[in-house]
Amino acid sequence: MYSYNNKKLHNTGALLRLDNTSRKIIFIIGCILCLTPAAGPATALLGGLLIAQFIGHPYLHLNHKATHFLLQASVVGLGFGMNAASAWQAGKAGVLFTISSITITFILGFLLSRWLNIEKKTSYLISSGTAICGGSAIAAIAPVIRANEKQISVALGCVFVLNSVALFAYPTIGHYLKLSQTQFGLWCAIAIHDTSSVVGAASKYGPHALEVATTVKLARALWIIPIAFLSSNFFGKRNEKVTMPYFIGLFVLALVVNTYVPAVSSLAPVIVHIAKAGLTLTLFLIGAGLSRQVLASVGFKPLLQGLILWLAISVVSLFAIITLS
Repeated sequence: MYSYNNKKLHNTGALLRLDNTSRKIIFIIGCILCLTPAAGPATALLGGLLIAQFIGHPYLHLNHKATHFLLQASVVGLGFGMNAASAWQAGKAGVLFTISSITITFILGFLLSRWLNIEKKTSYLISSGTAICGGSAIAAIAPVIRANEKQISVALGCVFVLNSVALFAYPTIGHYLKLSQTQFGLWCAIAIHDTSSVVGAASKYGPHALEVATTVKLARALWIIPIAFLSSNFFGKRNEKVTMPYFIGLFVLALVVNTYVPAVSSLAPVIVHIAKAGLTLTLFLIGAGLSRQVLASVGFKPLLQGLILWLAISVVSLFAIITLS
């Protein structure tokens, strides 16, 4: 979920040379399939990746706006399938893990940037995306530290590549370790970067895992605000505008209405079904935006930093969750 439009990444680099009409038809068919029960989150992401690599996204210039809106609307819709009391308990359970993991991620990110000799702002954006909520954090913090297009491109590419891996890997690992839905939901919210992949992975694991993961992840996303203010002081760029994640308030309103307004209960399942379909489509669009140019722009050292950060927070948080649960 990001709103940064990087023109340098708009070259599709597709392998199959089709006319524009054919590309649009194939792409639209893919979008329609994502709205059917036949497509799940992982399938949609994989389908999008195949589109990006072999055909090319015919509407790439609109992709960031579409994913930004669809993800936010889908997350709000998922709120109608949750209970306020259980969501509150899940949020409280994740506070300590959230604070600890954010702190560890930024410290380790700083040390890795010095060791790998990575440009400071690029490294900081990768750490921010890993620590908080992926592309959303990068999009919010980038203007605060006045990062340039290349720095943002590298950070976003790194986060989305690792997100794609996480969406496939986490449910498999969770089932292998026989994690409970509460444990898996908490682990997803802490260790997977972007909200879309968190919700996608958790929805595959079970309804309670989805509730825990969504609640904890959105509570985690609120850390964008203090981190952005601290960033402005750290980089000496004070008084820059900080974007607030307003959709989180709408999500909270949705789950409160679902809990305390009985008249909504009959519509809630329909809204949640639509929201899950919207999320699946969002993942398809994110995959379709990962062209070969995007992947190539990341570079080895930034990707290595992102990978080490991701693996470290994944292993440490998983160990803590299993030990303390």
